[in-house]
Amino acid sequence: MSAFSPTVGVASTHPADMPEAHADIPVWNSENWFYEDWQVGHKIRSLRRTIAEGESHMFNALVLDIHPYVQDQMFAEKEGIFGRRLVAGAFVFSAGLGLVATNCINAFSYGYDRLRFIKPVFIGDTIYSIRTNLDKKPRYQDMGLIRASYEVFKGEGELVLYCEHLQTVKYKNPADFVGKTEK
Repeated sequence: MSAFSPTVGVASTHPADMPEAHADIPVWNSENWFYEDWQVGHKIRSLRRTIAEGESHMFNALVLDIHPYVQDQMFAEKEGIFGRRLVAGAFVFSAGLGLVATNCINAFSYGYDRLRFIKPVFIGDTIYSIRTNLDKKPRYQDMGLIRASYEVFKGEGELVLYCEHLQTVKYKNPADFVGKTEK
């Protein structure tokens, strides 16, 4: 049992343009934690997800990735070094992070560091992700900077992707950070 509090925020948003009975229902897959609520060391693990050929192909078509390793079955089988088609790394990144992504209304993506495609992922592979909160520091007058690692695994625990996500997150009490920020 973890000593950390639940992933979901303490309260949900209550939109004024909705019937009160509906506004009182917590928003699914949404969080409203603030910088102060974010706990270093906290981990979450996703459900597993099998990558199908159709969705891989749709992603490639959407981003115009027509590399033979991801789009040409004959090339992949006869000339490719893996003997079968790969799932595009950009799709593994997107799907892997999406598995543990939440919609925190107080957090804003600042960028990604240390993105590495460690092992190939193939059509039909099943992936899951683990997000670990690494560190945080006061940064701006109204927001701090947090860093979390994302590890994407396939099968029974083979690491295929690693990256670190930086986000700015609003302070619950900005006055507590006066004189402690970098900017």
